[in-house]
Amino acid sequence: MDATVWENRRGYGRHARALLAAAAELDRSNQYVFFTDSARPPANFPPGGEIVCVATSAPAIQAARGNGRRRLGDLWAMSRALCRADLDCLLFPTVYSYSPVVSRAYKIVIIHDVIPEKFPEYVFPAAANRWNWKLKSFLARRQADLILTVSEFSRREIVEFFGEAPERVKVVGEAGDRAFRVIENPVLSERLRAAGLRPGDRILVFVGGFSPHKNLAGLLDAFAALLEKWGDLRLVLAGDHQGDSFYSCYEQIRARASAPPLAGRVIFAGYIPDEDLAHLLNLATALVLPSFQEGFGLPAIEAAACGLPVVATAASPLPELLGEGALCIDPFDRDALRQALGRVLTDADLRRRMREHGLRAAASLSWEKAARELLAIFDQVARRHARAA
Repeated sequence: MDATVWENRRGYGRHARALLAAAAELDRSNQYVFFTDSARPPANFPPGGEIVCVATSAPAIQAARGNGRRRLGDLWAMSRALCRADLDCLLFPTVYSYSPVVSRAYKIVIIHDVIPEKFPEYVFPAAANRWNWKLKSFLARRQADLILTVSEFSRREIVEFFGEAPERVKVVGEAGDRAFRVIENPVLSERLRAAGLRPGDRILVFVGGFSPHKNLAGLLDAFAALLEKWGDLRLVLAGDHQGDSFYSCYEQIRARASAPPLAGRVIFAGYIPDEDLAHLLNLATALVLPSFQEGFGLPAIEAAACGLPVVATAASPLPELLGEGALCIDPFDRDALRQALGRVLTDADLRRRMREHGLRAAASLSWEKAARELLAIFDQVARRHARAA
């Protein structure tokens, strides 16, 4: 596995850690080799696997960002390491860290979504970055023996947008961490209290990065309109805005939130550890995920597992995954977002129904299920090698 994304705190890092940890725990047939470019290998690799440290000038999670690119020497170093002759299968957890490889190994590339292709100006600030991504994405797809993605929604998008044969794209799903659950007596962390939250506040929560495709400007517009009726409302934006490798609009959003009528009503919480975030989600009124598109929408699943109603983008798998546990809206219709949030804030019976449906939907997903889907693919690769031998 290309494990250069292991320490990334955004979605593809979380996905790689959870999926491979669950797979390694269940797997009794395969040996795992984790290739990392970290100066100090992370301590949370699954036990029993081999760890290979590749010397590079900068880790991929820093270099493969929206406004930068990896050096050719670093790509060459990683490619050489991954060309080891004893590897039967290579797994790339994201195109962001992909390195071209010429070897006999069966190559699997995970493409989480087509957001960089559909909204390039929201992901890459300069034309050169967009062309670099197009080349890398093209090479990854052409070298891949199999493409994996995280939802049926993303699978349809990949097949349609790239013209891939449907049989070349398979789904290995996602799930929330076990930390996200109903908590009997939730409490706000000291950090959130210091930021201005109080236990009795009516709270809306966004969880994610500050990339432009997250539609946070639209969320602030809707929130400002809601303040006219609900003066006790607070909006918590929970997401890493300091160590984020993606193109960010954090400064613009921060400036907008500092002006009336939003001043003092929007809390920038930064990265919140899962256990503290679970308590916040148990105390909130709704989670809001208004992105222009999501490949999966993991924060919504985690919120539903906490019993929290979700208002989210319809351009995602969430209408299928959460059903009546979510109100899904056109992300380009800001009035629709305001109306959906107003319904959740006003209607206690609606919140109760959404809670019940969301809890059932989230419980149907598990990392064990996703890991078994991945292991079934590994078994197919093993049979292929056996026939070739």
